[in-house]
Amino acid sequence: MTRFEGRIAVVTGAAQGIGAATARRLAAEGAQVVCLDRNGAEATAAEVGGTSVVCDITDQEAVDAFFAGLDRVDVLVNNAGITRDNLLFKMSKSDWDSVIDVNLTGAFHCIQAAQRIMVPRRYGKIVSLSSRSALGARGQANYSAAKAGIQALTATVAIELGPYNINVNAVAPGYIATAMTAATAARVGADVAEHQRLAAERTPLGRVGQPEEVASVVAFLASEDASYVSGQTLYINGGAR
Repeated sequence: MTRFEGRIAVVTGAAQGIGAATARRLAAEGAQVVCLDRNGAEATAAEVGGTSVVCDITDQEAVDAFFAGLDRVDVLVNNAGITRDNLLFKMSKSDWDSVIDVNLTGAFHCIQAAQRIMVPRRYGKIVSLSSRSALGARGQANYSAAKAGIQALTATVAIELGPYNINVNAVAPGYIATAMTAATAARVGADVAEHQRLAAERTPLGRVGQPEEVASVVAFLASEDASYVSGQTLYINGGAR
């Protein structure tokens, strides 16, 4: 398929995991991909024939400067995210702030900057990463709040940007085998394989997800196949409730 032939896509947090898988998928379907990461995403960019850009999305001036340097952007994927897990009574203010800043405020910065390019052209696709944790997750008050915020931000921005032919959606992955979920396993003192096995037992499909499976849904929402889909959050969790 070449659904993104001639399109320019910006993917944040593209160095690894879901971000890297999304960059690969969009590039495989013809997109020119700009890979953003706070430490750069050279390996991903080299793999997909794209561009690596060092950008801290919590820095609004840096984000604005990056997007101001683009002639156009057709697709924005807000994937960058971090966790700083702890129980509520142990959670520090700095861990709360850092997770909200990256996962929610960072997405706001990128959306606000990208729409300045998309609105005059009356075209754009924005897909942001929420999470199953938006429904509540022990030890993740900060992350859950940020990911719930992504869903509300998505619904609101879809209303505001819809008149300009800009589709705005989100995906909410469940347990996906990434470095982030491996870190969660380490936090609770579990072996990664055992952690995944237990998660799989709670999932109707009987397994955990892979980054490529999230990337395929992101690609759908960013394509013309989803031209009448906007303001939605699609859960990708193997049927887990």
